Amino acid sequence: MQLYVIGVNHTTAPIQIREHVAFNSEHLGSALRELTMHDASEAAILSTCNRTELYCSTDDPQKALAWLSQYHNIEQTAIAPYIYTLPDNEAVKHAFRVASGLDSMVLGEPQILGQFKQSVKIAQDAGTLGTLLHKLFQRTFEVAKEVRTNTDIGANSISMAAAAVKLSQRIFGDISAQKVLFIGAGEMIELCADHFASQKPKSMTIANRTIERGSNLAQKINGEAMLLNDLPAHFANFDIVITSTGSTLPIIGLGMVESAIKARRHRPIFMVDLAVPRDIEPEVAELDDVFLYTVDDLAQVVSDGIENRQTAAVEAEMIVETRVENFMQWFKKRDAVPTIKALRDQAEHMRKAELDKAYKLLQKGEAPEKALEALSVALTNKFLHAPSHALNKTHGDEHAKLEEILKDLYQIKS
Repeated sequence: MQLYVIGVNHTTAPIQIREHVAFNSEHLGSALRELTMHDASEAAILSTCNRTELYCSTDDPQKALAWLSQYHNIEQTAIAPYIYTLPDNEAVKHAFRVASGLDSMVLGEPQILGQFKQSVKIAQDAGTLGTLLHKLFQRTFEVAKEVRTNTDIGANSISMAAAAVKLSQRIFGDISAQKVLFIGAGEMIELCADHFASQKPKSMTIANRTIERGSNLAQKINGEAMLLNDLPAHFANFDIVITSTGSTLPIIGLGMVESAIKARRHRPIFMVDLAVPRDIEPEVAELDDVFLYTVDDLAQVVSDGIENRQTAAVEAEMIVETRVENFMQWFKKRDAVPTIKALRDQAEHMRKAELDKAYKLLQKGEAPEKALEALSVALTNKFLHAPSHALNKTHGDEHAKLEEILKDLYQIKS
């Protein structure tokens, strides 16, 4: 079995592709168990707004790719041009870079590490992690911590949440007179709510599938909560809409927004869709008086301050390279474990066989000294038989090479 990372991200695929292969966290455990039934002995899935990646131990990565397309009911040929398949050391390097924020749309952003850890926890709970992936992720999080501690990769980083505030200020200027609606109550919405709260908008409302979770977040930001089902009746009241849910289908349709624009008498609505799959129908962007941005549209805004982070990224990449080498040393040694075990089992079998013979000699009245002598001679002959035989049957360069190996192995000084 080899280690592979198979996936798409914001650099290889547009949101129109990424949303079709994204996983809902609620179904991730069952998806992982299904994946491990398709020729993957170990598996974990990282699915965020910017990437979907399968981390797996398998002999055939094409089977994992076939499973991905089948699971999402999408033709494999439709996603194949956007897929990257990274084996062994490339997979290790990729994992280290992702967790360290080196492969993010926002260079150095910290949220990816938490998302990565959550994905690993889900895989662990699903029982799809084995020795290889467990060790990989343990090292991955150690490397990410080392990068954060020893470089300034996270300094001056502008998050998606901060970028949303910046964009809204470009549209409205001071947003103290605007009413803000947040759809969802997850980590990303909480980050956005904190950033907008610091700008003291006129009001803030959380719309969520369950009122309890929405109310908990609303209390933190001194806002209000409403059920998602009540959204159509109140949508026209909001100037700024930020959405990030785990829904597989759009929550805000073209008709809802058209009705809101009419009711608002063409006062503009600023909307940011941070969800993958998207929460807002793409056609909404074509409406007048609507400013709709997706995660891909925020790339330019979040690039502010990137020069300083790029300098830190060079240092971070050096750390990653060193740690990849260390991990691959462990990985290669792991391949020798079955041989070492077989060698020890064989030696143990020889030992027991000769020990039984020695016991029989003693039972027959043989002197202990002679029984021990016979035991030691027999064991020595058996242990040396294989290397001696191999050395005798080789010739030329092969003989010389084997001779050097045996001298090194048995520490024989010429």
